[in-house]
Amino acid sequence: MSDSEKPTLLIIDGHSLAFRAFYALPVDSFVNREGQHTNAIHGFISMLILLLQNEKPTHLAVAFDISRYSFRTREYAEYKGTRGDTPSEFIGQVPLLEEALAAMNIVTISKEDYEADDILATLATRGAAEGFTVLVVSGDRDSIQLVNDDVTLLYPNARGVSELKRYDREAVLERYGIEPEQYPDVAALVGESSDNLIGIDKVGEKTAVKWIKQYGGLDGILEHAEEIKGVVGQKLREQKDNAIRNRKLNRLVTDVELPVGPADLERQRINPDAVREIFDRLQFRTLLERVMKIAAAEGTTDEIGHPATIVEPPAEKTAPVIRTLVDEELGQWLQKASQDGSVPLGVQLETGPNGLTGIGIASPHDSAYVPWAPGRPDYTALEQWLASESPKYLQNSKRQVKILSEAGLPLAGIAFDTALAAWLLKPGSKAESLETQVYDYLGETLPQADPNQLLPEATVSVATEAWLVLRIADHLIEQLDTGSRRVLDTIELPMVSVLGQMELTGVSVRRDILTGLKESLTLSAADYAKQAYAEIGHEVNLGSPKQLQQVLFDELKMPKTRANKTGYSTDAASLADLQEKSPHPFLGLLLQHRDATKLNQIVDSLDKAVAADGRIHTTYDQTGTSTGRISSNDPNLQNIPIKTEIGRQIRSAFEHGSEFETLLTADYSQIEMRIMAHLSGDEGLIAAFNAGEDLHRFVGSKVFGVDPSEVTALMRTKVKAMSYGLAYGLSAFGLSKQLRIETSEAKELMAGYFERFGAVREYLRNVVAQARVDGYTETIFGRRRPFPDLNSSNRVLRDNAERAALNAPIQGSAADIMKIAMLGIADDLRGQELSSRVLLQVHDELIFEVAPGELDRVTAVVRTRMGSAAELLVPLDVQIGTGANWDAAAH
Repeated sequence: MSDSEKPTLLIIDGHSLAFRAFYALPVDSFVNREGQHTNAIHGFISMLILLLQNEKPTHLAVAFDISRYSFRTREYAEYKGTRGDTPSEFIGQVPLLEEALAAMNIVTISKEDYEADDILATLATRGAAEGFTVLVVSGDRDSIQLVNDDVTLLYPNARGVSELKRYDREAVLERYGIEPEQYPDVAALVGESSDNLIGIDKVGEKTAVKWIKQYGGLDGILEHAEEIKGVVGQKLREQKDNAIRNRKLNRLVTDVELPVGPADLERQRINPDAVREIFDRLQFRTLLERVMKIAAAEGTTDEIGHPATIVEPPAEKTAPVIRTLVDEELGQWLQKASQDGSVPLGVQLETGPNGLTGIGIASPHDSAYVPWAPGRPDYTALEQWLASESPKYLQNSKRQVKILSEAGLPLAGIAFDTALAAWLLKPGSKAESLETQVYDYLGETLPQADPNQLLPEATVSVATEAWLVLRIADHLIEQLDTGSRRVLDTIELPMVSVLGQMELTGVSVRRDILTGLKESLTLSAADYAKQAYAEIGHEVNLGSPKQLQQVLFDELKMPKTRANKTGYSTDAASLADLQEKSPHPFLGLLLQHRDATKLNQIVDSLDKAVAADGRIHTTYDQTGTSTGRISSNDPNLQNIPIKTEIGRQIRSAFEHGSEFETLLTADYSQIEMRIMAHLSGDEGLIAAFNAGEDLHRFVGSKVFGVDPSEVTALMRTKVKAMSYGLAYGLSAFGLSKQLRIETSEAKELMAGYFERFGAVREYLRNVVAQARVDGYTETIFGRRRPFPDLNSSNRVLRDNAERAALNAPIQGSAADIMKIAMLGIADDLRGQELSSRVLLQVHDELIFEVAPGELDRVTAVVRTRMGSAAELLVPLDVQIGTGANWDAAAH
């Protein structure tokens, strides 16, 4: 039988290749919905696909270690003893990889007391004897000893598992200068650091190969040890037991009793449903497509027995035929498809350079495309349906609300948003595109436009996209728990229209103030730089960490900050701490230069964002945080300093429009501490809030044992930092750093606090303990935040999760309360037919534009709605101010 006629047996070292894939691919880029890292699985399967395509094996198996213990560790307890703990991110990946391989009908083998290498050696030896061409895939150099005329080793290079070096007999001879079966003798003499096998001192690879060529192998070398001169000969004679032990341990076992032999490993047809199920859990969109493309047709082989690479596409639902409709036909279709408004329909929009160009609408079994041309009279049915409460399912609904609003089409009846629902299931994850959701939740691939086209053509109609949105929604609805669904229905979905209108409205800004600030800050930054250069006698790039390291630590000999990849840290926190401990004029000027530069960047971003109408239209992101707080982008209005003079000047540029009479600001006072009091049930905190006392003065009096009138400003600052810090998992060390006090004093402060407010301590302990059991925390209103890392074996991940879990119910509840208040205010302003409107939401503050004659009514609405947004054990205190601009309206 010629080599081309032989069947091909491909055997893979599962753990070896999975570990290499783990270190080759970025951990954080491969995490599925459940928080499981998947980079090792992704890299392994990518390699496997290439092997199947390139080698076309007829027989296939993957061997795994059961544990790091085997007969070798019994003989030599230190075997592999230098290997560290398995990375926490790797844990859990091998079982999932085995599931994926089982779905592909690939046999996996493990054997108690043996390593995967021994399984490979046994199958390779038997396979060669039974007439197979054998390919061994392993990242363990011990596998070189298996190479012969019938066995080839495929060895991954340093860049991971994507490229495999082919070692046949000639390649081994070229690389090492010896026969493959002699390689274990080289390893015995030199040692294997990865296996903690110590070799002979002074003996490197070149020396070992020279001896083997001269004496034929390890046995011959030891027989002639007395002939080898010099220090290296002396070391050989003194340490020969190392080499003997190493050779015994690195010899692979070729007769392990296995449940299957080479002939039993014939490739089987994959199970498409099982592959889609496991790949959906792993969120491997592109890999699913690649696996399906190489799936062999059942029972089909080519002329020499290799499986034929016939594509079997995944079974996908067929999209309904699209009807292009307008006028009466559209009205009849909408009435029938929605069953008179009782059944949800999917909606997707088509846009062009000038806005809306078409609308896709779909039911589970039908879809329609409505071309949009402003001014045409035949859209009455569409306009009525869009404005009705007939339920509509969308993806990224706020964007669509704004597009429709700009086209003069109000949208109501938003009953589901797949982007919001996915975020509630996994808060903190990146916003999911429709393409991603189609793959992740439906196991299908959405065709994409050719990016090389100057004007890419749409490959999927928005009518079909609307149909896909309905199907994705059905999948997500099944996953939402009762509390999350309530948050979606009563908070997040109603917020869509409120935030969309705020974005469209924007806020009036005086550009002359911004221009003046830019000029002033530019001059200040230049002046600070000039003074800094004078302190060191030369110019330096104040934005270059490398040049700053040279100035600070080499020229000025300042104490080193914490080490990082480029030397020593020059970030803001490190330099502020350095200036505190070892003040220097250059460092002070550098920090002032940084502040001026950062503020100038903020002002510049605001100036560039002023639209043609003289207003800034920020974008509010509902899914931008893991706690539920709303974030602001393009520009970010939440990074303007609050307590600085420059911050006040920036705020003074934000003013009411000409047709309004004032701005009104409303801010929750100490909302997180009030929620802490409510959740902990601490009688002391509750009494302080209900009595209307200054909380931090009250706490200070208890902690320091003095009358409230005797609490100094410094005492108040300390307890304020501690009170808020506890809710964020602040340690005594962290408190000492923040307040610039000794750790011992910080510990005393915390001990005194917990002694007097014991319910707070119990609450903080219990919230983490319960989250560790449940896997998530929950706000007052049922918003969940998962914390899979609470049970991680990685201490850093676990500690970070614990700190975040402490604050999640508090900050999440604050976010919910603010949103509920905004919804109530919007309802009342509309219900009372007031012209005043909410402009901005920044942290715990709302900013309103008040129409002439409406101030008292708006104030009453705001105070009532904000104060009653939640029923707590303490009152929600709302501070209100008015003025011509944001700064003047501060309270």
